[in-house]
Amino acid sequence: MHAPAPRWKTRTATLLRTAAASLLAAVVAAGVGAGPALAAGGDVAWTVRTASNSYGAARSSYSYSVNAGGTVADAMVVANRGPVPLTLSVYAADGFTTDAGQLDLLTRDGKSVGIGAWVHADRATVAIQPGKTAQVPFRVNVPDNATPGDYVGGILTSLTQPDQAQGINVDRRLGIRIKLRVGGELKPTLAIEDLHVAYDGTANPFGKGDATVTYTIHNTGNAALSANQKLSVSGPFGSLRTSARGIPASPELLPGESWKVTVPVQHVAPTFRLAATATLTPLLTDASGSVTPLDRVETTAHGWAVPWTLTVLVLVLVAVVVGAVLLSRRNRARRTQREEARVQEAVEQALRGQRA
Repeated sequence: MHAPAPRWKTRTATLLRTAAASLLAAVVAAGVGAGPALAAGGDVAWTVRTASNSYGAARSSYSYSVNAGGTVADAMVVANRGPVPLTLSVYAADGFTTDAGQLDLLTRDGKSVGIGAWVHADRATVAIQPGKTAQVPFRVNVPDNATPGDYVGGILTSLTQPDQAQGINVDRRLGIRIKLRVGGELKPTLAIEDLHVAYDGTANPFGKGDATVTYTIHNTGNAALSANQKLSVSGPFGSLRTSARGIPASPELLPGESWKVTVPVQHVAPTFRLAATATLTPLLTDASGSVTPLDRVETTAHGWAVPWTLTVLVLVLVAVVVGAVLLSRRNRARRTQREEARVQEAVEQALRGQRA
């Protein structure tokens, strides 16, 4: 028996008040799980896995390379691990990357334009007796006008049950990822956008502060990509460079997706003008799972890092020095005036004596 394939488990709540009730937010984010999905009462469970065929056995997910206009036939195996008969809905949906960096699938009423629109199971529902399995064949029909590149989604089984206590329907979904690469020119490209650096100084006039660098990774190509990230902050002409440590790789972004990044950089010298340099090494994964690093992408932005405490201290010292110089000059001028006055008085007294 094959081990259950990694799969998404999601639960979506819907209001029961009317038949046209609107969807609430998903209460469990889609992710990869190893255990079966349980119904609200805990008495129904099922698992899904890939079928064994010419594409392989015990696959963790579906992965295909197909030209535009091509067709793929495959199947999913659903097993009822519970004690009661089970009727599940079967459908496909497009994938997307969540704010948490996980792959999720659109809900059934979401508008799919890729995998969700191209994958068709041979039935809309599957009924399985306790302890039994059922194979659900499906086909992937790639349109003639499909653009080259990567498409990600999944095929799902779904069980909706009412939760009378909360007055909602609970939709539990269990599915398997489908990654499809449409033949043609592959253009794997990442861009760094909206790079900013902000500086938070310290009260210590001779101390260092912290910088916060933000930017957006944008997948502008047609291939799914993740990236290793590096970031450094330096002063003018690359002086006093400080590198950020422990920046994790970005999640795999689908074509067109963006990912916001915030990186704190500690112990940055306040050099009045900072340069923040973000560097990405895109990572391309092929159908076999091999990862290829691509050419680096690098962007630099500038920001102010004024050592205000030190600046104020310097200004105070300058003011003291200037004040001392001015006071010294004024005192010297006064002494000179007094000396000139004494000389003038002595001369006048001498002249008066001569006249007498």
